[in-house]
Amino acid sequence: MSPLPSSTASVQIQQFYDKGLAHASYAIRSGRQVAIIDPARDPQPYYDFADEHDAKIVAVIETHPHADFVSSHLEIAQETGATIYVSKLVRASYPHQPFDDGQRISLGTIELHAINTPGHSPDSISVLLMDEMAQTRAVFTGDTLFVGDVGRPDLREDDNVGGHSREDLAAQLYQSTRQKLMTLPATTKVYPAHGPGSLCGKTTSTDLDSTIGKEVKTNYALQPMSQEEFIKVLLEDQPFMPKYFGHDVVMNKLGALPFEDSIRAVPRLMPDAELEAGNIIIDTRPAAQFREGHLPGAINLMDGGKFETWLGSVVGPQEPFYLVADSQIALDTVIRKTAKIGYEGNIKGALLTPRELPVTSPAVDVEHVRQQPHDFTIVDIRNRTEAQQPVFDNALLIPLPELRERAHEVPTGKPVLIHCAGGYRSAAGASIVQAALPGTTVYDLGEAISTFQTQAVH
Repeated sequence: MSPLPSSTASVQIQQFYDKGLAHASYAIRSGRQVAIIDPARDPQPYYDFADEHDAKIVAVIETHPHADFVSSHLEIAQETGATIYVSKLVRASYPHQPFDDGQRISLGTIELHAINTPGHSPDSISVLLMDEMAQTRAVFTGDTLFVGDVGRPDLREDDNVGGHSREDLAAQLYQSTRQKLMTLPATTKVYPAHGPGSLCGKTTSTDLDSTIGKEVKTNYALQPMSQEEFIKVLLEDQPFMPKYFGHDVVMNKLGALPFEDSIRAVPRLMPDAELEAGNIIIDTRPAAQFREGHLPGAINLMDGGKFETWLGSVVGPQEPFYLVADSQIALDTVIRKTAKIGYEGNIKGALLTPRELPVTSPAVDVEHVRQQPHDFTIVDIRNRTEAQQPVFDNALLIPLPELRERAHEVPTGKPVLIHCAGGYRSAAGASIVQAALPGTTVYDLGEAISTFQTQAVH
């Protein structure tokens, strides 16, 4: 949680930032009334904020149905009696008030105005904060405008999330930025829903807020160009889309179950419980521990900064799985991260590391790889944009989100070597290939990749 500067005493803006999902949500307080914008799955920080200021949450605003996390808007409304505001275009299943062009919310001495800014999604809105002098102070842009970027327009193409073409949405985003956001006063503060590392954009700045004037000067997507040029530039080199994104859009249109209730409902198993065959096992321990011993077929998805993103990229939204960690604290942490993307209902059971861990993984001889890379079938599991600068000649490129489906493409005539950019993904990748190709020796190059130049090794 980080405070943001406000120029008058009549309004306080508080940003809550989740680094794991690069997600920013906001509490706006005027007097003893609070509005929450784009809340995360865990509502407790917003309750704490309101309590700290002896204030009441009266409004929850969703700028759009989010793809990359599950929102607590419905839970907050049920707990506090707050009204949920969202565009009528969402066709939300939960009780709400439509919030579109021309509609406004009074909050203490200020007003919040809706402006429809489609493009990232067809139902996106931005929220203008107008002070008591009717001056535009800030705009909460959701996933329409980021610092240094705009939201990607290719997340709503599947029929289950609307069947909207990326080209059509990109054209709408061109109009939303030019006709709506860029016409705001240059001093207007910009508070987006995401920061660097979010898969809802591609070149987001490390800054977590900005101004309209700064963005018009420095944001590549706001520079003078035709609509056709904008569409072309925007659709180039967009990052991959995790498997869970469409699932979360649908879940957010319905409204999620209460967070803590969902956590408590996860089955907790004894370490030596018999696990049902055919279900995925996600082992969240460090790679070194995993290599020393693990359950057959387990995928080593280490708990780390981006655990929830990679879980939702490797595992599909309909797939049940077991979750393994080496302490109760670690287990609770990964369950909560799993719930942030709405996957807690997929957990067949959560358990501490079993005593019997029958499978080990071989350690790699890094010097052998450096001197004789042709002795290995090398699989590069980085994303396509990263892999434009190859590390090894003739490496087979299969990005991690595709690896479970494509592991059978890996030739098995030589030992297989998996590498990524820093070591986190290769631990997962090596475990996936090891499970898919029994009898094949599979090595994880791990963090040693940093000692290789990012240019083809012959």
